[in-house]
Amino acid sequence: MTPEEVGQRLVALLAPVEAAASVSGGQAYARATVDVPPASWRDALAAARDDPDLTCDFFDWLSAVDQLADGCEVVAHLWSTGHRHGLLLRTRVPWDAPSVPSVVDLYPGAAWHERETFEMFGVDFPGHGELKPLLLPPEFEGHPLRKEFVLASRVAKPWPGAKEPGESQAGGGRRAVRPPGVPAPGEWGPTPTPAGAAGVGEGPRGGTPARPARERPARPAPGARPAPPERPAGDDTAGDGGTA
Repeated sequence: MTPEEVGQRLVALLAPVEAAASVSGGQAYARATVDVPPASWRDALAAARDDPDLTCDFFDWLSAVDQLADGCEVVAHLWSTGHRHGLLLRTRVPWDAPSVPSVVDLYPGAAWHERETFEMFGVDFPGHGELKPLLLPPEFEGHPLRKEFVLASRVAKPWPGAKEPGESQAGGGRRAVRPPGVPAPGEWGPTPTPAGAAGVGEGPRGGTPARPARERPARPAPGARPAPPERPAGDDTAGDGGTA
């Protein structure tokens, strides 16, 4: 089956549920992609597994994508070991209730992936039973892969290496564009710069003071010859040919 046929087959199995089929990627990497509502998440994965034309018997992976105000997109990839075709299933949940049913009873291999997605994005999977910390310590607060999560390391110390124009602490150049989750200098942290301090920071709590400009020696006028270095007193060896 072609990717288009795989997607249309699953849409037909889910009718009258409003599901949309498309194709992701291209050539050898093309995958049938089907978007389903959250309430039909389990039904879609079960149909993909049990239908003889699809037989997606291998659970590959599951993760999520932060779509900011549009919510959180949960994505799962299935594979058919017999028919040699893949299938991407997607659903989108709002941030005020990020939850989709667990599919661990359908695909036991999904247990690890659901735990990671719960930990990193805060998406709940009712029916999983063991959504406990997997990669982070129990006392960790927040969900690191959400775009709203503050990247503390970018605030705690300067970013090393070459910088884009405008990122240097010396100021000048165009204004640096910060990625989501990185606050402006001085807006977050235990030792903010006092408001009103001169520097390149921004926001109500002040910024990082700019480094003072280095003094450079004055350049000689065009055509002027620099003065010869002054010889120590008593040095009369120059000019006598160096003979006794």
